[in-house]
Amino acid sequence: MSEPRVDLSRYRNALSRRHQAVRLLWTLVWGALARPLPRSAGSGWKRLLLRLFGAKVAGTAVVYSSARVYWPPHLEMGEHSCLASEADCYNVAPVFIGAHTTISQGAYLCTASHDVSDPLSRLITAPIRIEDQAWVAAGAFIGMGVTVGQGAVVGARAAVFRDVEPWTIVGGNPAKLLKKRIIKA
Repeated sequence: MSEPRVDLSRYRNALSRRHQAVRLLWTLVWGALARPLPRSAGSGWKRLLLRLFGAKVAGTAVVYSSARVYWPPHLEMGEHSCLASEADCYNVAPVFIGAHTTISQGAYLCTASHDVSDPLSRLITAPIRIEDQAWVAAGAFIGMGVTVGQGAVVGARAAVFRDVEPWTIVGGNPAKLLKKRIIKA
């Protein structure tokens, strides 16, 4: 079977030149003014930088210096939320991180992909929502369009492609229900 011929002259980047320029500026600013700081030091300064570029970040949120945020205007973080070291927030579409929620080290929040049925593999996006009191553990992957419910836990290295019900614990690839989360008083 022969491969379909694709007219690449029809391809256009879905992100404007202005968007690309602002993103480059953001990358340079974060790289020069935040990444050199100790991992959790300077939280107020890092929140200010994110806000200057359009993020909505609560005054008690913590963003580690080595965390990566692709597009600050698409980031919202609630009170006492955390984006830990080496967490990658690829937020081409909006990402909401609720109050008292932790995104652990090395987690990957991915709001974009490419349409594999399109011969030009155009960009597709969908937001991610991680509700209050949730925990996305180390190295977990959260795919586009996913909602992690209130109080849910996504286990280390899990790959999540569907919504996670509130107060559940999921793990594996693809992530599956492991058990209900019960808080002991």
